[in-house]
Amino acid sequence: MFHVTRIGDKRLEIDFSGKLDSHDMRFALDELWRKSEGITAGQLLWRIGEFDMPTLGAVGVELARIPQLFRLIRRFDRCAVVCAKEWVRKAAELEGTLIPGLTVRAFEEHQGTAAHFWLDDSA
Repeated sequence: MFHVTRIGDKRLEIDFSGKLDSHDMRFALDELWRKSEGITAGQLLWRIGEFDMPTLGAVGVELARIPQLFRLIRRFDRCAVVCAKEWVRKAAELEGTLIPGLTVRAFEEHQGTAAHFWLDDSA
């Protein structure tokens, strides 16, 4: 499952669980692109549930869209990742250190309210 909700002028909330194949990845990236149009200095809230690694085809779709992904990520300056898996939280924060202009902070599954407060604090 991949669901994107736009909240006002500045925020996308993404709920993800399950497994992404190439079709799902295309849909997910198209949704992110479409729903983020017009956002500047925005915020992302990723809620990641139980999931399997994406298929090789899904990774291929993502790699083919790297230029679009870089343009997309520049629309945001803050990202909160809420996930039960510690390795996902650590990977998200590491990725945040590699993307100029984007601050990423990870939260445990039960810290959803804290993630919202952290994002709101930047507004």
